[in-house]
Amino acid sequence: MKRLATSSWPQVARQSDAGDILLIPLGSTEQHGPHLPVTTDTDIAVAVAEGAARRLGRLVVAPPVAYASSGEHQEFAGTLSIGQEVTELLLVELGRSASGAFTHLIVVSAHGGNSVPLDRAMTRLHGEGRSVVAWSPNWKGDLHAGRTETSLMLAIAPDRVGPEQAEAGDLRPLATLLPLLQRHGVRSVSANGVLGDPAGANADEGRGLLAAAVDDLVRTAERLRSIPTVEVRQ
Repeated sequence: MKRLATSSWPQVARQSDAGDILLIPLGSTEQHGPHLPVTTDTDIAVAVAEGAARRLGRLVVAPPVAYASSGEHQEFAGTLSIGQEVTELLLVELGRSASGAFTHLIVVSAHGGNSVPLDRAMTRLHGEGRSVVAWSPNWKGDLHAGRTETSLMLAIAPDRVGPEQAEAGDLRPLATLLPLLQRHGVRSVSANGVLGDPAGANADEGRGLLAAAVDDLVRTAERLRSIPTVEVRQ
């Protein structure tokens, strides 16, 4: 597996010449209930990116972006958010910089709160003619720190999961919760920070979710390589 963090610049130049695609894991540092670490989203983004890079030799995994847009969790200790505007600018500048060596980039985002600044950044980069794709997992599960994310973390880093602290939070669907979250944050609907129920979470389920996400990311990367590039406007 190729990691940018362990590559010298001549190695990166060869990867660029070979047409490799750079994966940028995008997560967050925010509360994930009383039983999961604040790095959960970042850990998941890295796990998916690295799983895809093991499958497809033309993928290079960049160091993760661990700080992003998490203002809705700010009422909880441990949350470190840089907000939507800064997240957008960070991704735009990263995309511009990385495009100097890599023709194609994929931002692998595992935090739903990043969707607005990520979409805006992609629009700006596409307008400059850069080949950049935003990818996020399409898991059908509870919203935050529930069974889905707990199962994933049991598969990725079981030593950092505290199942004895796991407890249910607000179980209402996103359509009901979203206006409340946007106006008042997660604390207004869930005292423990959980949106869902981690009951029944298990590592086997997590490995299945991870495998499905890796499959989808690999397909995305293969499609991206087949798209002709256009001239970049600086």
